[in-house]
Amino acid sequence: MERLPTRLQGPAHLQPRVFRDGRGFFMETFREGVLADLGIDHRWVQDNHSRSTRGVLRGMHFAVGAGSAKLVRCARGAIYDVVVDLRRASPTFGQWEAFVLDDESLSVLYIPIGFAHGFCVTSEIADVIYKQSDYFDPGVEREIAFDDPDIAIAWPANVTPQVSERDLSAPRLRDVAADLTF
Repeated sequence: MERLPTRLQGPAHLQPRVFRDGRGFFMETFREGVLADLGIDHRWVQDNHSRSTRGVLRGMHFAVGAGSAKLVRCARGAIYDVVVDLRRASPTFGQWEAFVLDDESLSVLYIPIGFAHGFCVTSEIADVIYKQSDYFDPGVEREIAFDDPDIAIAWPANVTPQVSERDLSAPRLRDVAADLTF
């Protein structure tokens, strides 16, 4: 597995070795020791799988308290995956970075604790599979507005976003920043 460059310090964009032939492909999607060698050393406790149609925008989500890291890949289709730095002491606090995850490159995105995460589906359908370092707990789940003008995420212009009520009513980062302990 190769670690690709990122602008923000913390997230890791990973390119696994993919073995392709006329029958299809084979790849390892997870190997604890390889990730540890790349500086990603978590105990992964939960796997999740979401299926979404074109334009579905999920995010920007994070967990407070101990937080939860994620290891995300798009097994079917394509997504525009975004992280926002929520670490108040970070020089890149409030900045975002985007990655294309799809079923062609099969790249993986590591999202450390202290980052909000969201994605927009750019294909007709997308299956997103991700590991979490802590169990989902609605009591610690939080969100910030996907369209916060202070963050100014440049979502894909060629899709009409379909957003949940939860995400539509999410607060701006400036309204929750004082409560963040990352």
